[in-house]
Amino acid sequence: MSTPPSTRTVLLRRGEVHSPADPFATAMVVEAGHVAWVGSEGAADAFADGVDEVVDLDGALVTPAFTDAHVHTTSTGLALTGLDLTTARSRAEALTLVREHAAARPADRVLLGHGWDAARWPDDRPPSRAELDEATGGQPLYLSRIDVHSAVVSTALLDLVPGVTDRVGYTPDEPLTRDAHHAVRAAALGAVGPQQRTEAQRAALRHAASLGIGSLHECGGPDISSEDDFTGLLDLARSEPGPRVAGYWADRDIERVRALGALGAAGDLFVDGALGSHTACLHAPYTDAAHTGTAYLSAEDVAAHVVACTEAGLQAGFHAIGDAAVTAVVDGMRAAAAKVGLARVRAARHRIEHAEMLTPESVAAFAEFGLTASVQPAFDALWGGEDGMYADRLGAERARTLNPFASLLRAGVPLAFGSDSPVTPLDPWGTVRAAAFHRTPEHRVSVRAAFTAHTRGGWRAVGRDDAGILVPGAPADYAVWRTDELVVQAPDDRVARWSTDPRSGTPGLPDLSPGAQLPVCLRTVVFGQPVFVGPDE
Repeated sequence: MSTPPSTRTVLLRRGEVHSPADPFATAMVVEAGHVAWVGSEGAADAFADGVDEVVDLDGALVTPAFTDAHVHTTSTGLALTGLDLTTARSRAEALTLVREHAAARPADRVLLGHGWDAARWPDDRPPSRAELDEATGGQPLYLSRIDVHSAVVSTALLDLVPGVTDRVGYTPDEPLTRDAHHAVRAAALGAVGPQQRTEAQRAALRHAASLGIGSLHECGGPDISSEDDFTGLLDLARSEPGPRVAGYWADRDIERVRALGALGAAGDLFVDGALGSHTACLHAPYTDAAHTGTAYLSAEDVAAHVVACTEAGLQAGFHAIGDAAVTAVVDGMRAAAAKVGLARVRAARHRIEHAEMLTPESVAAFAEFGLTASVQPAFDALWGGEDGMYADRLGAERARTLNPFASLLRAGVPLAFGSDSPVTPLDPWGTVRAAAFHRTPEHRVSVRAAFTAHTRGGWRAVGRDDAGILVPGAPADYAVWRTDELVVQAPDDRVARWSTDPRSGTPGLPDLSPGAQLPVCLRTVVFGQPVFVGPDE
Protein backbone atom coordinates (compact mmCIF):
# COMPACT_ATOMS: atom_id res chain seq x y z
CA MET A 1 0.00 0.00 0.00
CA SER A 2 3.07 2.24 -0.21
CA THR A 3 3.07 5.38 -2.38
CA PRO A 4 6.04 7.78 -2.32
CA PRO A 5 5.12 11.12 -0.75
CA SER A 6 5.20 14.36 -2.67
CA THR A 7 8.15 16.59 -1.83
CA ARG A 8 6.18 19.76 -2.57
CA THR A 9 4.62 22.05 0.01
CA VAL A 10 1.12 23.20 -0.92
CA LEU A 11 -1.28 25.70 0.65
CA LEU A 12 -4.97 25.21 -0.05
CA ARG A 13 -7.12 28.20 0.91
CA ARG A 14 -10.50 29.90 0.50
CA GLY A 15 -12.54 26.74 0.83
CA GLU A 16 -14.09 24.49 3.45
CA VAL A 17 -11.77 21.92 5.05
CA HIS A 18 -13.49 19.02 6.81
CA SER A 19 -11.29 18.58 9.87
CA PRO A 20 -12.03 17.80 13.53
CA ALA A 21 -8.92 19.82 14.38
CA ASP A 22 -10.83 22.97 13.41
CA PRO A 23 -14.52 22.70 12.47
CA PHE A 24 -14.33 26.13 10.83
CA ALA A 25 -11.12 25.54 8.84
CA THR A 26 -10.89 27.13 5.41
CA ALA A 27 -7.24 26.38 4.64
CA MET A 28 -4.71 23.54 4.86
CA VAL A 29 -0.97 23.14 4.36
CA VAL A 30 0.45 19.89 2.96
CA GLU A 31 4.15 19.19 3.36
CA ALA A 32 6.16 16.03 2.56
CA GLY A 33 2.99 14.13 1.80
CA HIS A 34 1.35 14.88 5.16
CA VAL A 35 -1.06 17.43 6.54
CA ALA A 36 1.08 20.07 8.24
CA TRP A 37 -1.60 22.55 9.35
CA VAL A 38 -5.31 23.32 9.12
CA GLY A 39 -6.87 26.59 10.14
CA SER A 40 -8.53 29.85 9.19
CA GLU A 41 -8.11 32.03 6.13
CA GLY A 42 -6.48 34.82 8.10
CA ALA A 43 -3.82 32.55 9.53
CA ALA A 44 -3.12 31.14 6.08
CA ASP A 45 -1.44 34.39 5.07
CA ALA A 46 1.56 33.45 7.21
CA PHE A 47 2.23 30.39 5.04
CA ALA A 48 1.69 31.91 1.60
CA ASP A 49 5.30 32.92 0.91
CA GLY A 50 6.90 29.69 2.10
CA VAL A 51 5.12 27.12 -0.07
CA ASP A 52 5.71 25.74 -3.56
CA GLU A 53 2.10 26.16 -4.64
CA VAL A 54 -1.04 27.96 -3.53
CA VAL A 55 -4.35 26.36 -4.54
CA ASP A 56 -7.36 28.69 -4.53
CA LEU A 57 -10.28 26.43 -3.62
CA ASP A 58 -12.85 29.04 -4.64
CA GLY A 59 -15.27 27.76 -2.01
CA ALA A 60 -14.77 24.04 -2.71
CA LEU A 61 -14.95 21.40 0.01
CA VAL A 62 -11.85 19.42 1.03
CA THR A 63 -12.40 16.07 2.75
CA PRO A 64 -10.31 13.01 3.49
CA ALA A 65 -10.20 10.76 0.44
CA PHE A 66 -12.58 7.82 0.59
CA THR A 67 -11.45 4.26 1.20
CA ASP A 68 -13.44 1.50 -0.48
CA ALA A 69 -12.93 -1.48 1.83
CA HIS A 70 -14.03 -4.23 -0.57
CA VAL A 71 -13.17 -4.19 -4.27
CA HIS A 72 -12.45 -6.74 -7.00
CA THR A 73 -10.28 -4.44 -9.06
CA THR A 74 -9.73 -6.43 -12.24
CA SER A 75 -13.36 -7.47 -12.45
CA THR A 76 -14.30 -3.82 -11.91
CA GLY A 77 -12.04 -2.79 -14.77
CA LEU A 78 -13.36 -5.54 -17.03
CA ALA A 79 -16.89 -4.38 -16.25
CA LEU A 80 -15.90 -0.84 -17.16
CA THR A 81 -14.24 -1.90 -20.40
CA GLY A 82 -16.40 -4.95 -21.22
CA LEU A 83 -20.07 -5.85 -21.29
CA ASP A 84 -22.12 -4.22 -18.52
CA LEU A 85 -25.53 -5.81 -18.00
CA THR A 86 -26.54 -3.88 -14.88
CA THR A 87 -28.87 -1.68 -16.91
CA ALA A 88 -30.61 -4.56 -18.72
CA ARG A 89 -34.31 -4.44 -17.84
CA SER A 90 -35.24 -7.82 -19.31
CA ARG A 91 -33.77 -11.05 -20.60
CA ALA A 92 -34.42 -9.92 -24.18
CA GLU A 93 -32.55 -6.67 -23.57
CA ALA A 94 -29.63 -8.56 -22.02
CA LEU A 95 -29.43 -10.88 -25.03
CA THR A 96 -29.46 -7.91 -27.38
CA LEU A 97 -26.49 -6.43 -25.49
CA VAL A 98 -24.67 -9.77 -25.68
CA ARG A 99 -25.33 -10.01 -29.41
CA GLU A 100 -23.99 -6.48 -30.03
CA HIS A 101 -20.93 -7.08 -27.85
CA ALA A 102 -20.08 -10.35 -29.61
CA ALA A 103 -20.41 -8.71 -33.02
CA ALA A 104 -18.09 -5.89 -31.97
CA ARG A 105 -15.36 -8.18 -30.58
CA PRO A 106 -14.98 -11.19 -32.88
CA ALA A 107 -11.27 -11.62 -32.08
CA ASP A 108 -11.63 -11.95 -28.28
CA ARG A 109 -10.60 -15.33 -26.88
CA VAL A 110 -13.48 -15.09 -24.43
CA LEU A 111 -16.33 -12.61 -24.03
CA LEU A 112 -16.79 -11.30 -20.51
CA GLY A 113 -19.84 -9.62 -19.03
CA HIS A 114 -21.27 -8.85 -15.62
CA GLY A 115 -24.31 -7.57 -13.82
CA TRP A 116 -27.42 -9.46 -14.96
CA ASP A 117 -30.12 -9.77 -12.32
CA ALA A 118 -33.07 -11.93 -13.34
CA ALA A 119 -34.81 -11.11 -10.06
CA ARG A 120 -35.48 -7.65 -11.53
CA TRP A 121 -36.74 -8.95 -14.90
CA PRO A 122 -40.42 -9.52 -15.74
CA ASP A 123 -40.10 -13.28 -16.23
CA ASP A 124 -37.47 -13.82 -13.48
CA ARG A 125 -35.47 -16.13 -15.76
CA PRO A 126 -31.81 -15.84 -16.78
CA PRO A 127 -30.73 -16.48 -20.38
CA SER A 128 -30.53 -20.14 -21.36
CA ARG A 129 -27.39 -21.68 -22.78
CA ALA A 130 -29.06 -22.06 -26.18
CA GLU A 131 -29.97 -18.38 -26.19
CA LEU A 132 -26.39 -17.43 -25.33
CA ASP A 133 -24.98 -19.73 -28.00
CA GLU A 134 -27.20 -18.05 -30.58
CA ALA A 135 -26.37 -14.53 -29.39
CA THR A 136 -22.60 -15.12 -29.44
CA GLY A 137 -22.41 -17.10 -32.65
CA GLY A 138 -20.58 -19.85 -30.81
CA GLN A 139 -17.96 -17.74 -28.98
CA PRO A 140 -16.95 -18.55 -25.38
CA LEU A 141 -18.97 -16.29 -23.06
CA TYR A 142 -18.97 -15.78 -19.28
CA LEU A 143 -21.69 -13.61 -17.68
CA SER A 144 -21.54 -13.25 -13.91
CA ARG A 145 -24.69 -12.48 -11.97
CA ILE A 146 -24.69 -9.14 -10.16
CA ASP A 147 -23.63 -10.81 -6.87
CA VAL A 148 -20.80 -12.70 -8.69
CA HIS A 149 -21.77 -15.97 -6.97
CA SER A 150 -23.22 -17.55 -10.08
CA ALA A 151 -22.92 -17.19 -13.83
CA VAL A 152 -24.46 -18.18 -17.12
CA VAL A 153 -22.09 -19.28 -19.86
CA SER A 154 -22.08 -20.43 -23.47
CA THR A 155 -21.42 -24.01 -24.54
CA ALA A 156 -18.08 -22.98 -26.05
CA LEU A 157 -16.84 -21.87 -22.63
CA LEU A 158 -18.08 -25.05 -20.95
CA ASP A 159 -16.09 -27.03 -23.50
CA LEU A 160 -12.90 -25.40 -22.20
CA VAL A 161 -13.39 -26.96 -18.73
CA PRO A 162 -13.14 -30.77 -18.91
CA GLY A 163 -15.29 -32.53 -16.37
CA VAL A 164 -17.25 -29.43 -15.41
CA THR A 165 -20.56 -31.29 -15.69
CA ASP A 166 -19.46 -33.56 -12.83
CA ARG A 167 -18.67 -30.68 -10.46
CA VAL A 168 -20.89 -29.58 -7.60
CA GLY A 169 -23.00 -26.62 -8.71
CA TYR A 170 -23.54 -27.75 -12.29
CA THR A 171 -27.15 -28.06 -13.39
CA PRO A 172 -28.07 -28.34 -17.08
CA ASP A 173 -29.30 -24.99 -18.38
CA GLU A 174 -29.28 -23.33 -14.96
CA PRO A 175 -26.76 -20.75 -13.67
CA LEU A 176 -23.53 -22.33 -12.48
CA THR A 177 -22.76 -22.13 -8.76
CA ARG A 178 -20.17 -23.45 -6.30
CA ASP A 179 -17.29 -25.54 -7.72
CA ALA A 180 -18.63 -25.56 -11.27
CA HIS A 181 -18.82 -21.78 -11.24
CA HIS A 182 -15.34 -21.41 -9.77
CA ALA A 183 -13.85 -23.69 -12.45
CA VAL A 184 -15.55 -21.89 -15.33
CA ARG A 185 -14.69 -18.46 -13.92
CA ALA A 186 -11.04 -19.50 -13.65
CA ALA A 187 -11.08 -20.61 -17.28
CA ALA A 188 -12.70 -17.38 -18.43
CA LEU A 189 -10.34 -15.12 -16.51
CA GLY A 190 -7.41 -17.31 -17.48
CA ALA A 191 -8.14 -16.46 -21.11
CA VAL A 192 -7.60 -12.77 -20.33
CA GLY A 193 -4.06 -11.87 -21.36
CA PRO A 194 -1.65 -9.86 -19.16
CA GLN A 195 -2.03 -6.71 -21.25
CA GLN A 196 -5.84 -6.81 -21.14
CA ARG A 197 -5.72 -7.48 -17.40
CA THR A 198 -3.39 -4.55 -16.72
CA GLU A 199 -5.56 -2.27 -18.85
CA ALA A 200 -8.59 -3.31 -16.81
CA GLN A 201 -6.79 -2.69 -13.52
CA ARG A 202 -5.59 0.69 -14.68
CA ALA A 203 -9.11 1.63 -15.79
CA ALA A 204 -10.54 0.65 -12.41
CA LEU A 205 -7.92 2.64 -10.48
CA ARG A 206 -8.42 5.71 -12.68
CA HIS A 207 -12.17 5.49 -12.20
CA ALA A 208 -11.78 5.16 -8.43
CA ALA A 209 -9.52 8.21 -8.30
CA SER A 210 -12.04 10.24 -10.31
CA LEU A 211 -14.60 9.57 -7.57
CA GLY A 212 -12.43 10.79 -4.70
CA ILE A 213 -11.30 7.31 -3.64
CA GLY A 214 -7.74 7.43 -2.35
CA SER A 215 -7.36 3.82 -1.30
CA LEU A 216 -9.10 0.52 -1.82
CA HIS A 217 -8.92 -2.97 -0.39
CA GLU A 218 -8.45 -5.63 -3.05
CA CYS A 219 -10.23 -8.83 -2.02
CA GLY A 220 -8.53 -11.53 -4.07
CA GLY A 221 -8.18 -15.25 -3.61
CA PRO A 222 -7.77 -18.54 -5.43
CA ASP A 223 -11.54 -18.91 -5.92
CA ILE A 224 -11.90 -15.35 -7.21
CA SER A 225 -8.87 -14.38 -9.27
CA SER A 226 -5.30 -15.57 -9.79
CA GLU A 227 -1.99 -15.01 -8.06
CA ASP A 228 -0.67 -13.19 -11.14
CA ASP A 229 -3.72 -10.95 -11.10
CA PHE A 230 -3.18 -10.13 -7.41
CA THR A 231 0.56 -9.48 -7.54
CA GLY A 232 0.21 -7.62 -10.83
CA LEU A 233 -2.28 -5.23 -9.25
CA LEU A 234 -0.06 -4.60 -6.22
CA ASP A 235 2.91 -3.94 -8.52
CA LEU A 236 0.84 -1.58 -10.67
CA ALA A 237 -0.35 0.39 -7.64
CA ARG A 238 3.23 0.76 -6.43
CA SER A 239 4.61 1.83 -9.81
CA GLU A 240 2.06 4.41 -10.96
CA PRO A 241 0.33 7.37 -9.26
CA GLY A 242 -3.13 6.36 -8.18
CA PRO A 243 -5.14 5.10 -5.24
CA ARG A 244 -3.35 3.01 -2.66
CA VAL A 245 -4.16 -0.70 -2.79
CA ALA A 246 -4.25 -2.90 0.32
CA GLY A 247 -4.29 -6.52 -0.77
CA TYR A 248 -6.13 -9.35 0.98
CA TRP A 249 -5.76 -12.93 -0.23
CA ALA A 250 -8.54 -15.31 0.82
CA ASP A 251 -6.50 -18.45 1.41
CA ARG A 252 -5.98 -20.74 4.39
CA ASP A 253 -2.34 -21.27 3.34
CA ILE A 254 -0.66 -18.69 5.58
CA GLU A 255 2.77 -18.98 3.99
CA ARG A 256 1.31 -18.44 0.55
CA VAL A 257 -0.51 -15.35 1.80
CA ARG A 258 2.78 -13.94 3.11
CA ALA A 259 4.62 -14.76 -0.13
CA LEU A 260 2.07 -12.86 -2.18
CA GLY A 261 2.50 -9.71 -0.09
CA ALA A 262 -1.03 -9.67 1.29
CA LEU A 263 -1.98 -7.83 4.46
CA GLY A 264 -4.10 -10.72 5.61
CA ALA A 265 -5.61 -14.10 4.81
CA ALA A 266 -8.94 -12.37 4.58
CA GLY A 267 -11.47 -10.82 2.26
CA ASP A 268 -13.69 -13.28 0.44
CA LEU A 269 -12.76 -16.44 2.30
CA PHE A 270 -16.20 -17.88 1.75
CA VAL A 271 -18.21 -19.20 4.68
CA ASP A 272 -21.25 -19.06 2.41
CA GLY A 273 -22.49 -17.54 -0.85
CA ALA A 274 -25.04 -14.83 -1.59
CA LEU A 275 -28.76 -14.29 -1.10
CA GLY A 276 -29.50 -13.51 -4.74
CA SER A 277 -28.07 -16.86 -5.82
CA HIS A 278 -29.75 -18.74 -2.95
CA THR A 279 -26.28 -19.73 -1.71
CA ALA A 280 -26.11 -17.67 1.50
CA CYS A 281 -26.29 -20.12 4.41
CA LEU A 282 -29.41 -19.70 6.57
CA HIS A 283 -30.76 -21.23 9.75
CA ALA A 284 -34.28 -21.44 8.25
CA PRO A 285 -35.12 -22.15 4.59
CA TYR A 286 -35.49 -19.45 1.98
CA THR A 287 -39.01 -18.19 1.46
CA ASP A 288 -38.76 -18.87 -2.28
CA ALA A 289 -36.66 -22.06 -2.20
CA ALA A 290 -36.92 -25.25 -0.15
CA HIS A 291 -33.37 -25.25 1.23
CA THR A 292 -31.04 -23.24 3.48
CA GLY A 293 -28.23 -22.37 1.08
CA THR A 294 -24.61 -23.49 1.06
CA ALA A 295 -22.01 -23.76 3.82
CA TYR A 296 -18.40 -23.66 2.66
CA LEU A 297 -16.64 -23.46 6.04
CA SER A 298 -17.60 -24.80 9.47
CA ALA A 299 -17.05 -23.19 12.86
CA GLU A 300 -14.08 -25.53 13.29
CA ASP A 301 -12.59 -24.32 10.00
CA VAL A 302 -13.07 -20.71 11.11
CA ALA A 303 -11.42 -21.37 14.47
CA ALA A 304 -8.39 -23.04 12.89
CA HIS A 305 -7.89 -20.17 10.48
CA VAL A 306 -8.26 -17.49 13.15
CA VAL A 307 -5.76 -19.26 15.40
CA ALA A 308 -3.26 -19.64 12.55
CA CYS A 309 -3.59 -16.00 11.49
CA THR A 310 -3.46 -14.66 15.05
CA GLU A 311 -0.31 -16.60 15.80
CA ALA A 312 1.23 -15.46 12.50
CA GLY A 313 0.41 -11.81 13.13
CA LEU A 314 -1.97 -11.61 10.16
CA GLN A 315 -5.56 -10.50 9.83
CA ALA A 316 -8.10 -13.23 9.27
CA GLY A 317 -11.34 -12.45 7.53
CA PHE A 318 -14.39 -14.16 6.16
CA HIS A 319 -17.22 -13.59 3.72
CA ALA A 320 -20.40 -14.29 5.71
CA ILE A 321 -23.88 -13.16 4.65
CA GLY A 322 -26.50 -15.61 5.95
CA ASP A 323 -27.32 -15.94 9.65
CA ALA A 324 -26.00 -19.52 9.79
CA ALA A 325 -22.73 -18.39 8.23
CA VAL A 326 -22.42 -15.55 10.75
CA THR A 327 -23.08 -18.05 13.55
CA ALA A 328 -20.24 -20.24 12.23
CA VAL A 329 -17.91 -17.23 12.30
CA VAL A 330 -18.94 -16.23 15.83
CA ASP A 331 -18.61 -19.78 17.15
CA GLY A 332 -15.24 -20.14 15.45
CA MET A 333 -14.01 -16.85 16.90
CA ARG A 334 -15.09 -17.94 20.36
CA ALA A 335 -13.21 -21.23 20.04
CA ALA A 336 -10.12 -19.39 18.75
CA ALA A 337 -10.24 -16.92 21.63
CA ALA A 338 -10.42 -19.80 24.08
CA LYS A 339 -7.20 -21.20 22.57
CA VAL A 340 -5.02 -18.13 22.01
CA GLY A 341 -6.67 -15.61 24.34
CA LEU A 342 -9.32 -12.96 23.79
CA ALA A 343 -6.81 -10.10 23.94
CA ARG A 344 -4.76 -11.52 21.07
CA VAL A 345 -7.84 -12.10 18.93
CA ARG A 346 -9.03 -8.53 19.54
CA ALA A 347 -5.59 -7.05 18.83
CA ALA A 348 -5.45 -8.77 15.42
CA ARG A 349 -8.45 -6.77 14.14
CA HIS A 350 -9.93 -9.66 12.18
CA ARG A 351 -12.70 -8.66 9.79
CA ILE A 352 -16.00 -9.92 8.40
CA GLU A 353 -17.14 -9.03 4.90
CA HIS A 354 -20.83 -8.24 4.26
CA ALA A 355 -22.25 -9.56 7.59
CA GLU A 356 -25.81 -8.93 6.49
CA MET A 357 -28.03 -11.24 8.58
CA LEU A 358 -27.18 -10.29 12.14
CA THR A 359 -28.92 -10.79 15.48
CA PRO A 360 -28.37 -8.80 18.69
CA GLU A 361 -26.28 -11.74 19.92
CA SER A 362 -24.02 -11.78 16.87
CA VAL A 363 -23.62 -8.00 16.99
CA ALA A 364 -22.53 -8.29 20.63
CA ALA A 365 -20.08 -11.03 19.66
CA PHE A 366 -18.57 -8.84 16.93
CA ALA A 367 -17.91 -6.20 19.58
CA GLU A 368 -16.52 -8.76 22.04
CA PHE A 369 -13.98 -10.12 19.55
CA GLY A 370 -13.00 -6.72 18.12
CA LEU A 371 -14.15 -7.62 14.61
CA THR A 372 -14.38 -5.01 11.89
CA ALA A 373 -17.61 -5.20 9.90
CA SER A 374 -16.70 -4.51 6.26
CA VAL A 375 -20.14 -3.75 4.88
CA GLN A 376 -21.81 -2.45 1.72
CA PRO A 377 -24.72 -0.03 2.26
CA ALA A 378 -25.55 -0.03 -1.46
CA PHE A 379 -26.77 -3.62 -1.04
CA ASP A 380 -29.72 -2.29 0.95
CA ALA A 381 -30.36 0.49 -1.55
CA LEU A 382 -30.42 -2.04 -4.37
CA TRP A 383 -32.12 -5.04 -2.77
CA GLY A 384 -33.80 -3.84 0.42
CA GLY A 385 -37.33 -2.66 1.04
CA GLU A 386 -40.71 -4.38 1.12
CA ASP A 387 -40.60 -5.24 -2.59
CA GLY A 388 -36.87 -5.92 -2.94
CA MET A 389 -34.90 -9.09 -3.57
CA TYR A 390 -34.23 -9.59 0.15
CA ALA A 391 -37.96 -9.76 0.84
CA ASP A 392 -38.41 -12.18 -2.06
CA ARG A 393 -35.72 -14.48 -0.70
CA LEU A 394 -36.40 -14.19 3.03
CA GLY A 395 -39.87 -12.76 3.51
CA ALA A 396 -40.48 -9.21 4.73
CA GLU A 397 -39.89 -9.91 8.43
CA ARG A 398 -36.42 -11.41 8.04
CA ALA A 399 -35.53 -8.92 5.30
CA ARG A 400 -36.12 -6.00 7.67
CA THR A 401 -33.33 -7.25 9.97
CA LEU A 402 -30.60 -7.04 7.32
CA ASN A 403 -27.64 -4.67 7.42
CA PRO A 404 -28.28 -3.20 10.90
CA PHE A 405 -25.64 -0.46 10.76
CA ALA A 406 -27.02 1.53 13.69
CA SER A 407 -26.96 -1.53 15.98
CA LEU A 408 -23.36 -2.24 15.02
CA LEU A 409 -22.31 1.34 15.78
CA ARG A 410 -24.15 1.39 19.11
CA ALA A 411 -22.36 -1.81 20.11
CA GLY A 412 -18.97 -0.28 19.28
CA VAL A 413 -18.28 -2.47 16.24
CA PRO A 414 -15.89 -0.68 13.83
CA LEU A 415 -17.44 -0.18 10.39
CA ALA A 416 -15.56 0.00 7.10
CA PHE A 417 -17.72 0.82 4.09
CA GLY A 418 -17.16 -0.48 0.58
CA SER A 419 -18.90 -1.38 -2.65
CA ASP A 420 -17.91 -4.98 -3.44
CA SER A 421 -17.43 -3.55 -6.93
CA PRO A 422 -18.41 -4.68 -9.51
CA VAL A 423 -21.35 -6.08 -7.50
CA THR A 424 -22.36 -2.47 -6.88
CA PRO A 425 -20.56 0.48 -8.51
CA LEU A 426 -17.79 2.50 -6.97
CA ASP A 427 -19.89 5.37 -5.58
CA PRO A 428 -18.67 6.72 -2.23
CA TRP A 429 -21.17 9.53 -1.67
CA GLY A 430 -23.96 7.25 -2.84
CA THR A 431 -22.76 4.68 -0.29
CA VAL A 432 -22.86 7.26 2.51
CA ARG A 433 -26.36 8.26 1.41
CA ALA A 434 -27.49 4.60 1.39
CA ALA A 435 -26.39 4.15 5.01
CA ALA A 436 -27.92 7.42 6.18
CA PHE A 437 -31.22 6.70 4.41
CA HIS A 438 -31.38 2.94 4.87
CA ARG A 439 -34.67 1.45 3.68
CA THR A 440 -35.29 0.26 7.25
CA PRO A 441 -35.31 3.45 9.36
CA GLU A 442 -34.03 1.88 12.59
CA HIS A 443 -30.83 0.84 10.80
CA ARG A 444 -29.93 4.36 9.66
CA VAL A 445 -26.83 6.18 10.89
CA SER A 446 -25.92 9.84 10.65
CA VAL A 447 -24.21 11.13 7.53
CA ARG A 448 -21.21 11.95 9.68
CA ALA A 449 -20.95 8.38 11.02
CA ALA A 450 -21.37 6.95 7.54
CA PHE A 451 -18.76 9.30 6.12
CA THR A 452 -16.33 8.29 8.87
CA ALA A 453 -16.91 4.60 8.08
CA HIS A 454 -16.06 5.28 4.43
CA THR A 455 -12.93 7.30 5.14
CA ARG A 456 -11.25 6.61 8.48
CA GLY A 457 -13.00 3.26 8.87
CA GLY A 458 -11.13 1.73 5.95
CA TRP A 459 -7.79 2.83 7.35
CA ARG A 460 -8.59 1.42 10.78
CA ALA A 461 -9.53 -1.85 9.12
CA VAL A 462 -5.92 -2.21 7.92
CA GLY A 463 -4.54 -1.28 11.35
CA ARG A 464 -3.91 2.43 10.80
CA ASP A 465 -5.48 4.80 13.33
CA ASP A 466 -3.54 7.86 12.16
CA ALA A 467 -5.07 8.28 8.71
CA GLY A 468 -8.34 8.98 6.92
CA ILE A 469 -8.66 12.27 8.75
CA LEU A 470 -7.32 15.76 7.98
CA VAL A 471 -5.29 16.64 11.05
CA PRO A 472 -1.60 17.60 11.35
CA GLY A 473 0.59 14.54 10.92
CA ALA A 474 -1.92 12.49 8.93
CA PRO A 475 -1.14 11.33 5.39
CA ALA A 476 -2.32 13.94 2.88
CA ASP A 477 -4.91 11.76 1.17
CA TYR A 478 -7.75 14.12 0.32
CA ALA A 479 -10.35 15.02 -2.28
CA VAL A 480 -11.68 18.40 -3.41
CA TRP A 481 -15.40 18.67 -4.19
CA ARG A 482 -17.82 21.05 -5.81
CA THR A 483 -20.98 20.91 -3.73
CA ASP A 484 -23.86 22.93 -2.35
CA GLU A 485 -24.27 24.24 1.17
CA LEU A 486 -22.91 22.04 3.94
CA VAL A 487 -25.25 20.68 6.61
CA VAL A 488 -25.25 18.39 9.62
CA GLN A 489 -27.66 15.49 9.03
CA ALA A 490 -28.99 13.02 11.57
CA PRO A 491 -30.97 9.85 10.82
CA ASP A 492 -33.67 10.26 13.44
CA ASP A 493 -36.74 12.35 12.73
CA ARG A 494 -37.08 13.08 16.45
CA VAL A 495 -34.13 15.47 16.14
CA ALA A 496 -33.36 18.03 13.47
CA ARG A 497 -32.38 16.22 10.30
CA TRP A 498 -30.04 19.06 9.45
CA SER A 499 -28.65 22.19 10.98
CA THR A 500 -26.59 24.93 9.40
CA ASP A 501 -26.02 26.72 12.70
CA PRO A 502 -22.23 27.32 12.86
CA ARG A 503 -22.39 27.44 16.65
CA SER A 504 -22.76 23.65 16.71
CA GLY A 505 -19.03 23.28 16.07
CA THR A 506 -19.65 20.15 14.00
CA PRO A 507 -17.98 20.10 10.57
CA GLY A 508 -20.63 20.09 7.89
CA LEU A 509 -20.99 17.70 4.99
CA PRO A 510 -22.98 17.86 1.75
CA ASP A 511 -26.74 17.41 1.89
CA LEU A 512 -27.27 13.77 0.88
CA SER A 513 -31.05 13.72 1.11
CA PRO A 514 -32.63 11.52 -1.56
CA GLY A 515 -32.88 13.57 -4.73
CA ALA A 516 -30.15 16.03 -3.75
CA GLN A 517 -27.27 16.32 -6.19
CA LEU A 518 -24.17 14.46 -5.05
CA PRO A 519 -20.82 16.28 -4.87
CA VAL A 520 -18.58 16.32 -7.96
CA CYS A 521 -14.91 15.42 -7.50
CA LEU A 522 -12.54 18.11 -8.73
CA ARG A 523 -9.26 16.62 -7.52
CA THR A 524 -7.99 13.57 -5.65
CA VAL A 525 -4.63 13.59 -3.89
CA VAL A 526 -2.76 10.61 -2.39
CA PHE A 527 0.21 11.22 -0.11
CA GLY A 528 0.37 14.78 -1.41
CA GLN A 529 0.42 13.73 -5.08
CA PRO A 530 -2.53 14.50 -7.39
CA VAL A 531 -3.87 11.25 -8.85
CA PHE A 532 -6.94 12.81 -10.47
CA VAL A 533 -7.54 16.34 -11.69
CA GLY A 534 -10.91 17.08 -13.22
CA PRO A 535 -11.29 18.80 -16.58
CA ASP A 536 -12.43 22.05 -14.94
CA GLU A 537 -9.46 22.23 -12.59
